[in-house]
Amino acid sequence: MAFPDGFLWGGATAANQCEGAYNEGGRGLANVDVIPHGEARGAVMAGERKMLDFEDGFYYPAQQAIDMYHHYKEDIALFAEMGFKTYRLSIGWSRIFPNGDETEPNEEGLAFYEDLFRECKKHGIEPLVTITHFDCPIHLIKEYGGWRNRKLIDFYKNLVTVLFTRYKGLVKYWLTFNEINMILHLPFMGAGLVFEEGEDREAVEYQAAHNELVASAWATKIAHEIDPDMMIGCMLAAGSYYPYSCDPADVRDAQIKNQENYFFVDVQSRGYYPAYAKKFLERRGIDVGMTAEDEKVMAENTVDFISFSYYSTRCTAANPPEGGEGQGNVFKGVENPYLAKSQWGWAIDPLGFRITINDLYDRYQKPLFVVENGLGAKDEVNADGTIDDDYRIDFLRQHIEAMRDAITEDGVEMLGYTTWGPIDLVSASTGEMSKRYGFIYVDRDDAGNGTLARSRKKSFDWYKKVIASNGEDLA
Repeated sequence: MAFPDGFLWGGATAANQCEGAYNEGGRGLANVDVIPHGEARGAVMAGERKMLDFEDGFYYPAQQAIDMYHHYKEDIALFAEMGFKTYRLSIGWSRIFPNGDETEPNEEGLAFYEDLFRECKKHGIEPLVTITHFDCPIHLIKEYGGWRNRKLIDFYKNLVTVLFTRYKGLVKYWLTFNEINMILHLPFMGAGLVFEEGEDREAVEYQAAHNELVASAWATKIAHEIDPDMMIGCMLAAGSYYPYSCDPADVRDAQIKNQENYFFVDVQSRGYYPAYAKKFLERRGIDVGMTAEDEKVMAENTVDFISFSYYSTRCTAANPPEGGEGQGNVFKGVENPYLAKSQWGWAIDPLGFRITINDLYDRYQKPLFVVENGLGAKDEVNADGTIDDDYRIDFLRQHIEAMRDAITEDGVEMLGYTTWGPIDLVSASTGEMSKRYGFIYVDRDDAGNGTLARSRKKSFDWYKKVIASNGEDLA
């Protein structure tokens, strides 16, 4: 059998990209709410354009998104129809603590997620919950500067204690921070960072990274104390870097860029800062404020499994060729001439998926969980309302085959696989609805128009068949 018994097939979403209802149920404002669609989006996500509230003249897609807040029963029923074994979703921090620094949680927010988890269980679906999928309450950014401030560690400890206690027995699998390495690429989205003129941006990013790594270790400790059966994972935006050529300078450049990403999981999985990271911080004169308690909690509370997103590999050169820049999940690099590209310019590399899986398993020797993999594409609705998304089926088939080979041929231990965006949602990178990932079409456009009606695409029935056969039938 290619995939083990109990393999967790499913799909993944994020609260800020699907829930909407940004001002309902006692929810407070979060960084992810005030990231606009359009030209300013990139600068806001990068912390270069300060936007801590809604401004006139901008459209904010997260305000309503696909309104899953009011549609979750319908949506979970559709996931169940496909046969989902697991559904990865995230908690909106400001639904539980509207400001982030309160001592007592918002009961309405807690009840919403409890109802959602119970709805999953009713359909035999195991929730896989990301505690922080880029969400940071705006109050914590205005008052404390976001994750640059160590005080957020205590606020996060309070958050996770409430979650683990309330949902004990309902949720087994937890992820601490989504794509934690995104701090180095989109720091406002990743950690609520806004940079001031003349500030040492790199120092602030690594300070925030340290605080999140310490918070992640505390979450692991607290979870295991509340319920030893809980499984805590980290989450990396993965995709191995290839050297552009066999020039040793290119090989070395790829090695350095891979280490930059692995740094986070090295700490979360091994429990200490690797030598290369210590040397890097030393050279840059960056002091992250490491305490003896930090070292102890990180060393004693490593994650149970490694989860990651994979969309494409990256390619890098010591001296990049003129005009040869490639795209892919905000990670800049050189265009790989051997690979086809998506409509958004992301390299399509199924074999690279297998390579990345092996790189992670070789490095950490812990169970892996693929929690994001998918193709963003424009879908055309036929006159009869059907959608023939064979390109999505082809993409996923090739990637599932590569994952199967990593398991059967290479011996990698894999817990499960959740495609990104089983239902169309707002794109994190572009804010578009037209960049669709789902098996389920949502009638909504880039300007927020549409009925929000859900309909099944061709890929819906295909993925249903994949799950029913435990990955045996990929035709």
